[in-house]
Amino acid sequence: MQADGIAGFALTLAAPAKINLALHVVGQRADGHHLLESLVTFAECGDRIAFAPADADNFTVSGPFSRDVPVSAEGKSGNLVLRARDLLRRELIDRGDAAGPVHLHLEKNLPIASGIGGGSADAAATLRGLLSLWKAEVAPERLASLALELGADVPMCLDGRPLLARGIGEEITPLADLPSFAIVLVNPLVAVSTPIIFRMLAEKRNPPLTLPQDARTATDWVNALAGMRNDLEGPAKALEPTIEAVSNALQAVHADLVRMSGSGATCFGLFDSDENAAAAAQRISADYPGWYVLATRTAGKRG
Repeated sequence: MQADGIAGFALTLAAPAKINLALHVVGQRADGHHLLESLVTFAECGDRIAFAPADADNFTVSGPFSRDVPVSAEGKSGNLVLRARDLLRRELIDRGDAAGPVHLHLEKNLPIASGIGGGSADAAATLRGLLSLWKAEVAPERLASLALELGADVPMCLDGRPLLARGIGEEITPLADLPSFAIVLVNPLVAVSTPIIFRMLAEKRNPPLTLPQDARTATDWVNALAGMRNDLEGPAKALEPTIEAVSNALQAVHADLVRMSGSGATCFGLFDSDENAAAAAQRISADYPGWYVLATRTAGKRG
C-alpha cells in the first residue's frame, strides 16, 4: 500500500496495523507451533517504510517509538525490516538477479510488541518495496513462503486485506464482505512476549471459529464477533493486569465490542461511527495520558 512519501526516498509504503478481531487457538503441531483460526483486518494507521538506492546499505529510524527499534538483523529479536531485506536479497542473488545496496527508513508509529503486528507489517512492506525498487519478481507462492520464514503473521500482512487465517497463519482466505469499522486502539505501553503468552495457555484445543453466514452490515458483524474469542486474552491479562484496565476503559466509553488483539497488550473497541470513536479516544487519552490511544478505521467494505 503506497503511502505519502518521505522526503529523499524513491518509494514509501504503508505498514498498517494488523488487528485480530478474533483469535481461536484450535491445536498444536508436533513441532510446537500452535494452530490458529483468526479473523484479521488492518487499520488505516501504521508504520511507514521508505526505500532508496544507495552506495552502501543503510538503515535509519524515526517516529515516536524509534528508540525501541533494534537496529541489527542478528538473533531472534533482530529487526524484521533488515531480516526481510537480507532474505529477499539472498533469494534474488541465488538466481542471478541484482539486489544492490539500499537505504531503508522505518518510521515507527506503532508500539513495539503490542499485538498489532507492527514488525510483521514492516517486514511485509519491506518485501513489497524492495521488489519494486530492485525491479524484481518472485512468484506469489514463493513470496508467501519467504514471508512465512520471517514469522507467522508476515504472510497475512503481505496480503493486507480482511481475511481469515488458519494453520499457523499461512492459510489465508480473503473476506471481501467484511465491513470497515470505526475503531479505537489502546495500548498501555507495556510490551508483552508472545512466546510467554502461548506457554501460559492451558488449553491448546479450543472450539473453532465459525463465520456468520448472513452478516451483511457492521452491526451484524459486531453481533457475530461477540460470539467469538481471543483465546490469548486470559493468559495476557494474568501476565499483565494493566490489560484489564485497558479493557475496562474501553467498556466505560461504551464501545460496541471490546477485545484484545493478538497476544496484547493492545485492546480495541468497535464503535458505530467515527465521531463516537474520536470522542471515546479523546476521553481515554484525557484519563490515561501515558497510554497510546488512536481512533481510526479498519480496511473493509464501506456502507
